[in-house]
Amino acid sequence: MRILLVDPIDRSGEALLAERGAEVIAAPEGSAATVKRLAREADALITRSRLPEDIFEAAPNVRAVTIHGTGTDLVPLESADAHGVAVANLPGENARSVAEYCAMAMLMLARGIVPIMAAMRARPWDEARALGARAHELGEMTAGLVGVGAIGSRLARICRHGFGMRVLGYQRRLDRLPPEAEPVALERLIAESDFVVLACPLTPETHHLLDRARFALMKRTAWLINVGRGPVVEEAALVEALRERRIAGAMLDVYEHYRIGPGHPLFSLDNVLLTPHLAGMTVESRRRMGRAAAEATLAMLAGERPPNLVNPGVWPKFLARLS
Repeated sequence: MRILLVDPIDRSGEALLAERGAEVIAAPEGSAATVKRLAREADALITRSRLPEDIFEAAPNVRAVTIHGTGTDLVPLESADAHGVAVANLPGENARSVAEYCAMAMLMLARGIVPIMAAMRARPWDEARALGARAHELGEMTAGLVGVGAIGSRLARICRHGFGMRVLGYQRRLDRLPPEAEPVALERLIAESDFVVLACPLTPETHHLLDRARFALMKRTAWLINVGRGPVVEEAALVEALRERRIAGAMLDVYEHYRIGPGHPLFSLDNVLLTPHLAGMTVESRRRMGRAAAEATLAMLAGERPPNLVNPGVWPKFLARLS
């Protein structure tokens, strides 16, 4: 068995793969050309980055993919089905890490930590200290959670019981919200929240869920936090709203196009904090997910159905490829 790690996983996961006789190949970087070249001889892939759309044409030996996380949009699923590739993911394994990232984002944004730090380096003490007068207590604020699954439910508990915040929730099934979140319509959530937190999956219904019209509903003092999927936000509309100060700011971990590079308009704005899709990456979550990813991959290559099979309809075709 040759298993390509598109992104590094915890050593415990690598050790498990090696114990079971797998040859582990680690990609040195995640460009499409490198991934396709290394995948050519692989039987399975483990990834937490978006795979090239033509990965299965370029790597016909690949029979299984494990997503080191939840996002099924990282894999071209129609192509996987066509090529008989089984795809598994790990829902909920990094929920604690992502929820804590969101809590951190709320604290940093509400207390103005980034501009205060910048002022400490470049301006007199009293000017930097004066910025603290603009800070807010979270207990007086409202968090609006769009998508209240494993991540959103944990965040709702942190916000309600940890900070004493009012919590609003929106998702397709409002009757399944946890008790900490008040079910409301999306437009009301956007209009009343001090923090609009996106933790929903990318589907045809959620693509550009936050567009120009919905940004116009947000308070001018409100912040956006996106840890779900980048294309849930119409990025051009977000840039306009930030540039024109129609919202207070944003903290983003995901983007409309998976990797953003130098020259992207977001880098020119002083009211947005950017991280490179790492909300779920902590020592603890990587340890859990590394082993779970290894176990799911080994199970599929042994013909055993993994706990979370993303494309169950492919299973008969997948088993036929194994025989």
